[in-house]
Amino acid sequence: MTTEQTHYERIGGAERVRALVVRFYQIMDELPETYGIRKMHAPHLQSAEDKLFKFLSGWMGGPQLFVNEYGHPRLRARHLPFTIGNSERDQWLLCMNKALMEVVDDLALRNELSEAFAKVADHMRNTEG
Repeated sequence: MTTEQTHYERIGGAERVRALVVRFYQIMDELPETYGIRKMHAPHLQSAEDKLFKFLSGWMGGPQLFVNEYGHPRLRARHLPFTIGNSERDQWLLCMNKALMEVVDDLALRNELSEAFAKVADHMRNTEG
């Protein structure tokens, strides 16, 4: 009998998910080409970091921290107040893929997560362009 490990387990649990989220927002803060999505966030990113960490924890198969605190994620609905087109999607993915490259050593896991993030990011688009 084999048991599949979740992405949460494969990445290394809460500590590594947190590291991914922290690096994601550091990259967003550092890259001039991601200013478009950075300006959608509050000046201080702690609240966004906390929510993304809680969401990713459950999304990757770990504890459902976000659901327990905020209810169903309703990702698309929560993002509707923001204009999200191809540029914003691509900026978000640039940050996440760079963070994945730096934080996740397992190439197969990195690729799986990158593909999954691309699907979610594409689904968040709510405008052309």
